[in-house]
Amino acid sequence: MVGEGQLADTHRTGRPPVELPNDDLSYDAGETEPPLLRQTIPQNLAETAARCPDRDALVDVPSGRRWTYAQFHRDVRALATGLHRHGVRTGDRVGIWGPNTSEWVLVQYATAELGAVLVNINPAYRPHELAYVLRQSGISTVVAHPPFRTSDYPAMLAQVGGECPELQRVLVMGTPAWDELASAAPDGALLADIGAGLDPEDAINIQYTSGTTGFPKGATLSHRNILNNGYFVGELLGYTETDRVCIPVPFYHCFGMVIGNLACTTHGACAVIPAPAFTPESALRAVQQEACTSLYGVPTMFIAELNREDLDSFDLSSLRTGVMAGSTCPAPTMRAVVERMNMTEVGICYGMTETSPVSTQTRRNDSFERRTSTVGRVGPHLEVKVIDPLTGQTVPRGTAGEFCTRGYSVMKGYWDEPEKTAEAIDTEGWMHTGDLGVMDAGGYVQITGRIKDMVIRGGENIYPREVEEFLLTHPDVVDAQVVGVPDPVYGEEVMAWLRLRDGAEPLTAGTLREFCAGRIARYKIPRYVHVVDEFPMTVTGKVRKVEMREASVRMLDLQG
Repeated sequence: MVGEGQLADTHRTGRPPVELPNDDLSYDAGETEPPLLRQTIPQNLAETAARCPDRDALVDVPSGRRWTYAQFHRDVRALATGLHRHGVRTGDRVGIWGPNTSEWVLVQYATAELGAVLVNINPAYRPHELAYVLRQSGISTVVAHPPFRTSDYPAMLAQVGGECPELQRVLVMGTPAWDELASAAPDGALLADIGAGLDPEDAINIQYTSGTTGFPKGATLSHRNILNNGYFVGELLGYTETDRVCIPVPFYHCFGMVIGNLACTTHGACAVIPAPAFTPESALRAVQQEACTSLYGVPTMFIAELNREDLDSFDLSSLRTGVMAGSTCPAPTMRAVVERMNMTEVGICYGMTETSPVSTQTRRNDSFERRTSTVGRVGPHLEVKVIDPLTGQTVPRGTAGEFCTRGYSVMKGYWDEPEKTAEAIDTEGWMHTGDLGVMDAGGYVQITGRIKDMVIRGGENIYPREVEEFLLTHPDVVDAQVVGVPDPVYGEEVMAWLRLRDGAEPLTAGTLREFCAGRIARYKIPRYVHVVDEFPMTVTGKVRKVEMREASVRMLDLQG
């Protein structure tokens, strides 16, 4: 199996859900029908292409290109053949770096044909973060987008290439060499031979995420993990081959590539790319142009769309559903999405990268209150529970505790980090999310906070320790602590508490921003800075981040 010796696969796959005897406890198990898919991603795509060859599979609105399933399947296999001729083999890690394009989607499925492990690289990364990911996962090939906005991907790869000895080749989309590679005649015999050796349990994707300490960890996901998660999200949304899904959320997240692309291809639905990066106008225009039935986004995206003065000029009558995830949806936003955007069956999803990602989801006939106050109930073939973080015991319904989940969706492990894997997944296969939740009598879950100190800004997870370690590279900073503070637009913003060396010049948010610009992703750069002589500490010498957050809210007058 791919990655053996490098991954600690601690969950037991295929175990049927086990009901706890006490219905008053915060435990629930999902439906067991329809059955789990027991295929690889290439097998499933081939089945879909055979079932609905003439249906639209992919539409890239900015470029005007579109593929039927027959065409998409052929081009995926052509690209897989070309990558193989360039040396990509089963088990190799292949980085994908760039914004949302049709090439991104083709690479996603072409690497799966070869059994290569696709490593999603955040398009906002700068050389500091890029080099870490390349080294940690042992990437041998990177497929990169040409320069886009403020990111010159080929130049940054050239800058760090000498630090990454395993990196053998960089392939840039849109170049003559790329066009030649992507247009290779599909080698059916080769791909059949490779496919016969693949297993649904094989690692096929690495997505970088983290807790509150250290650098990001590579959550390693199998065909079984992400194929089934995309399938069941689509099932609960009622997808068929007549659906057309507008996907403005990033492909480098599970939201885009699993809830988006894989939900489509498992149902014969059409994935619509409105733009390389989100703008409210491009999303609304794509819905109108392509008669989309489903629209995705984090709440801030929907708020931006709703705030357009010309919203009512777009024909959104084709919409019926969609997915809102990333953070809790405010009730006024949900009401406007239903009433002004026609999304009467919109679903709320909750999960994490390590669980492929969705663990709970609202249903199409759920009440407005449940869609705005909960993240739904457990998905098919999964188990969830809420435990006392100290004792590990399942708490009564209505009592807050740590949300845990178990089942097919739990990752294989963190790439090459068995100790961190064991910290996250216990010996019985439960993924401990670090989120605080409450389960009601109907099994619906409300997420009430986070045990971890992660900051979520506009749907982006920001890990304080990583930012803190970078801030320590500033010559005047002797210690740094990062906390999240409330923000009406992004949900949270980053605030840095800093201790400076004696005699240092004053450091402001503006001067710190200049130091960070181009070196770390923009969304990680602190918006607020507070310089102190000492941090608030416990008697045992631990930094009191809770107290720092409370003081920050008062200091910035963010109580409202």
